[in-house]
Amino acid sequence: MFKEKIKKLDCWDISLIKLSVIVFTLLVLVVWPALASWALSVNPWYYLVLVIVLAARPVYKVWFK
Repeated sequence: MFKEKIKKLDCWDISLIKLSVIVFTLLVLVVWPALASWALSVNPWYYLVLVIVLAARPVYKVWFK
């Protein structure tokens, strides 16, 4: 049932979902200053590693499978 609903989404819908998550994250950082200061104090390399780890499976499925 869920997979059928997901198949109805096109590229625009997925892009809008991604943008809404980004905007929501920015909203949370603005409303909660302690979280914003923590996010800025974290070493940027940790974020890079997290991006690579989280993107590995989708990239593998799209390009190699």
